[in-house]
Amino acid sequence: MIYIKAFLFAGFICALAELLLSTTKLKPGHITSLFVVIGAFLELFNIYDILIKHFGAGAMVLITSFGHLLAQGAFLKTKTDGLLGLLTGSFTFTTAGITSTIIFSFIFALLFKPKN
Repeated sequence: MIYIKAFLFAGFICALAELLLSTTKLKPGHITSLFVVIGAFLELFNIYDILIKHFGAGAMVLITSFGHLLAQGAFLKTKTDGLLGLLTGSFTFTTAGITSTIIFSFIFALLFKPKN
């Protein structure tokens, strides 16, 4: 049952993004940024942890989860390091994702040529 719930939640988020893309003048980058901010906003009120509890990996693989991790790291580091933790804490949980994105982007840029 957890697989079905994860699939339905992730599918709902993707359908929402497609709906925004086709009915508004928002570009894909705007929608991605919007979802990151929504994930961070949901973390502010501890709602995203509830979503993860109910939908499992369906809530963890989305772009909203990146916003959740940015905010969660910032909040946790603020408790220990104050204002400096607010600035540096965002990278606590997202370092692996950011690093792998940079490495894979570099590798794929070397392997493939863009079509013009």
